Amino acid sequence: MPNSHPSFVILSKTSRSLSRARITAAGIVLGMGLVLAACGDNPDTAHPDAGDRVVARVEKHEIWASDVRREAVAQGLISEGEPLDVSSELFRRVLDEVIDQSLLASEAERRGLDNSPAAQRRLEAVRQRILGDMLVETVVNKAVSEQAVARLYAEQQRRAKQSDEVRLRLILSETREQADAVVALLGQGTAFEAVAAQRSIDETSRALGGDLGYATPDLLPAAYAAAIADKPAGALVGPVAVDGRWAVLRIEDRRAETPPTLEQARPVIVRYLTYEGVRQLLEQLRGKAKVEFEIDPPRSAPQTPPAATASTPANSTSPKPASSGSAS
Repeated sequence: MPNSHPSFVILSKTSRSLSRARITAAGIVLGMGLVLAACGDNPDTAHPDAGDRVVARVEKHEIWASDVRREAVAQGLISEGEPLDVSSELFRRVLDEVIDQSLLASEAERRGLDNSPAAQRRLEAVRQRILGDMLVETVVNKAVSEQAVARLYAEQQRRAKQSDEVRLRLILSETREQADAVVALLGQGTAFEAVAAQRSIDETSRALGGDLGYATPDLLPAAYAAAIADKPAGALVGPVAVDGRWAVLRIEDRRAETPPTLEQARPVIVRYLTYEGVRQLLEQLRGKAKVEFEIDPPRSAPQTPPAATASTPANSTSPKPASSGSAS
C-alpha cells in the first residue's frame, strides 16, 4: 500500500482538532434544526435541496427526505456524503424518530413552552448555530475547490523531501549470548523467519517471522537506523544493543518512499483547506467585532515541565507506529 507523505501527515495533524469540533457542532445543529422547523406557524412550501421530496406530513408540518437523512447523519448512522434510500429500513426508522420530534415540538408549542424565556434563549442559541454552520459551509464550498486541492497538492509535492524506506526483519533476544546463538543458527542456513517465530521476544513481529514492514529511518529506533545505514538489501546486521536487549536484523529491501497520489491525499488536503477557510473567517470577524467579557479572565495555570516522551514498550522494539509505514 502506498505510504502517506510526511508533508500531508503534517497537514492532517494541523487540521484534526478543528475538524472534530466542527463535526460535533454539526451533529447538534442538524438534530435541533428539525425541532425548530416543527415550531413554525406556516407549513413548508418549498425546499432548497435539488431532488428532495416530502416523505411525511405531521398536521401542517412537512417532513422532507433531506430532514431524515440529516438526522441520520447527526446520529452517526451514515456519513455526511452517504445517501439514504427512502425505501430502506433505516430510513423508515429514522423517519419515525423525526415524526416523534415533530409531535413533541408541536405539543410543547401548544402548551406555550416556546414562549418561556428559557425556551427563547435555547432556540436562539440553536438558530445562531444553524446560521453559523451555513456560513461556514458557504465559505468552505468556496475554499475547497478542485483547483485549490490540485494547487495545494502540487505545492506539497514540490516541497516534499523524499527519503528511502527500508524493510527489516527482527529477532530480539534478552541477552547477548542468546543473540549470538541466533546468529550462529542463521549462519548454518536456518531460515530467518523460523528462528524469529521460535526465539524472538518481540511480540509485535514474532508471528510475522520478524517482519517489521517498510519504514523510513526516522521511524526506526535510533540503534537500528545507525546499524543498517549504508547496508544493502540482504545484509544480516547485529547483534545490536537496544534498550538493554539485543537485536539481529535482516534488510529485506530498500526502496524510494512513495508519495501519495492526488486521490489518496485529497481527504487530508480538504480538511486542511476547511481549517484554513474557517480560521481566516473567524480571524476577520473577531477583528471587526467588539467583544466584551463580563467575567474575570481565567487564572494562569502553574507551569509544569512537559512530560517525557514515552519510550517503546519493554516487550517491543518495533518501529514507532505512523501512518507512513506499511508492509507490502
